[in-house]
Amino acid sequence: MSIQTAFQKCFSFFAEKPVVVEPTAGMLTSDAGLLPFRELDHRLGHTERFAQALDDPRHQPFVDHSFLEMVRMRIFGILADYPDQNDHDVLRTDPVFQLIAGRSPGESALASQPTLSRFENAITIDSLYLLRDVLIDQFIASFDEPPAWLTLDIDVFDDPTHGNQQLTLFHGYYDQYQYLPRVISCAENDLVVMVWLLFGTASPTLGADDDLRYLVNRLRAAWPKVEIHMRADSAYGVPLMYDTCEELDLYYTFGVRMNPVLSRETEDLMAQAVAQYGETNQPQRLFHGFWYQAGSWPRPRFTILKCEAHAQGRNRRAVVTNRPGGPVVFQACYDEYADRGESENRNKELKCGMEADRLSDHRYLANFFRLFLHTAALNLLVRMRRLVAAPPEPDPASSLPTEALPQPERRGYFNRRRQCDPLGEGQPATWRTRLIKVAAQISVSTRRIVVQLSGCWPYLNHYAQVTDAALAFPQSPD
Repeated sequence: MSIQTAFQKCFSFFAEKPVVVEPTAGMLTSDAGLLPFRELDHRLGHTERFAQALDDPRHQPFVDHSFLEMVRMRIFGILADYPDQNDHDVLRTDPVFQLIAGRSPGESALASQPTLSRFENAITIDSLYLLRDVLIDQFIASFDEPPAWLTLDIDVFDDPTHGNQQLTLFHGYYDQYQYLPRVISCAENDLVVMVWLLFGTASPTLGADDDLRYLVNRLRAAWPKVEIHMRADSAYGVPLMYDTCEELDLYYTFGVRMNPVLSRETEDLMAQAVAQYGETNQPQRLFHGFWYQAGSWPRPRFTILKCEAHAQGRNRRAVVTNRPGGPVVFQACYDEYADRGESENRNKELKCGMEADRLSDHRYLANFFRLFLHTAALNLLVRMRRLVAAPPEPDPASSLPTEALPQPERRGYFNRRRQCDPLGEGQPATWRTRLIKVAAQISVSTRRIVVQLSGCWPYLNHYAQVTDAALAFPQSPD
């Protein structure tokens, strides 16, 4: 452990006596909240399986820092808001990070930034394909019993770049040099199931058909009877995706861009919505559905149109679906599609909360690997979040499940949940504020390692709750 230069600083703002600040030789950390996550990781085998997918070409007798150690440094560093390799030059002697990586606090330092850089740049294409399987395997293992129904959302997000990264290109719409990561997530348990790093100006659908075939085949090999519903915005409302979903016997609901034909079809409905809004001064949402065949389609597909009139103006949207209920209940089918907005929160958490927009290595493959590291950190948080979730009971006066409530009542329920269940609903920043970023003193004896927290820390109850949940989680049989 490195000891910084001794100093003593004296503040005069407190009237009764001076306030003196000085360093201590004791082992202190500011990230003791990572320990429950490491316990859950130990029971899931999360980082261990991740590291097993990587091919380590080094001569092992001369290795000081294993790939598993460096995987844990990076994934837990991302969890604790240390997204860059440079951060670990000052974390390599932190006692909690040493514990997480498998070293006793105070022992030899962890890997430095140059070592981590060589590690990330050593990753091969074969390892990336194996990591794809690791994500799918962990997703399948997250279910206690085979699901009857899965809802998968596919989307991209812009990932700005600021250096000379390979395959970063200027995108005119986003007005920046960027990568374009593509994410497939599951609405039932919030896990990211698959990621892919596209070059900066790629079409969002590039290779999406192949990804979907591979994923569906893997899922049906595990769960032959599972029904799968794909959702995506209008970037995926193209013949390639329709044909792929129909080939794979999937249900789908994709947004479709408005065109002159669809606009003409909504004229009467929009006029009705505007008239009703003028009469009631209440927002209006009206729906219409019909069989529609675009010029590039081999057959008609059912299309649902939504017309809104409210204080902000008018809004028209359309979706194409093959769900059996689509031609019967237009609004319910559209609202279920609109729930994919929750999957966009996963993308936001991955990009902003887990800072996956920091893909700053030069090599494309290294940046693709970094995207997997950030995804693994998010999935570990998601597993913990669902483990400790304690949502309030739904309104007993309502006979409908929460998912079927009208939008105002459903929004009210989720607002109450955010207040009552801050960790189960918490963004990464909330977890860092309430759990991860906590100071502790660590002492090592011949018999045990003791981590001491402040008894007056206001979120000590959260720490106890999360630790109990991690300790209660069953050990992975592998």
